[in-house]
Amino acid sequence: MPSAAPVTALIWDVDGTLAETERDGHRVAFNAAFRAAGLAWDWSVERYGELLAVAGGLERLRFDMQDRADAPRDPAEREALARRLHALKNACYAEIVAVTGVPLRPGVAELLEDCRRTDVALAIATTTSQANVEALLGRQLGSRWRRDFRAVLCAEDAPRKKPDPQVYELARAALGPAAAGAVAIEDSPAGVAAARAAGFPVLVARSLYFASAPLDGALAVGPSLGETRGWSPAVRSGASRVDLEQVREFLARA
Repeated sequence: MPSAAPVTALIWDVDGTLAETERDGHRVAFNAAFRAAGLAWDWSVERYGELLAVAGGLERLRFDMQDRADAPRDPAEREALARRLHALKNACYAEIVAVTGVPLRPGVAELLEDCRRTDVALAIATTTSQANVEALLGRQLGSRWRRDFRAVLCAEDAPRKKPDPQVYELARAALGPAAAGAVAIEDSPAGVAAARAAGFPVLVARSLYFASAPLDGALAVGPSLGETRGWSPAVRSGASRVDLEQVREFLARA
């Protein structure tokens, strides 16, 4: 087996990667926003999966409304409704996360701790909003969670959605020298494409909505950071999860 390669930073996506927020958080919040606005709209688990082909919550609303007979026909009115619904949705999402919680995916907390103990830099590169990231990580990691992250790049910083590499290019600049040995962690084809376009190797822990999606160019692909079975290439014998040493080994094999 090749010797482990140096890993100086881990750059995390959020939705679907840190937590399964899409199905159990954002989708539920969108449906709550529809009800609050008096609309008889509902995005099923299946329909939301289809809409994930469109990057960005506001963009998904715009796309979905194009074919709704009860959506405003006037473009300005339709845009105003989309923005109002998106604001409602974000408020609903924050409440869902605060009250019921959306847990971190298995193995995430442990890998974060590996990095803290070894001074490997942490960063977030997402195109969800700062408020959504704060709501999730404030609940799961505590109110002072930002102390552990060298950089937190969100939709407000990078308006061009993945697979555009903008957010990862910003992460590279923010990490400075630590970016030289950085590995991105993603769950989706768009995320992989964005990280790869910015020159970062990518580890993929598949999420519910991208469990069978084709993924090209990843260091390794598996079902969860908390599992050792189902990874390609295989996790080392005797490991109990994908830890920092395993990330180094994946990088060395590449």
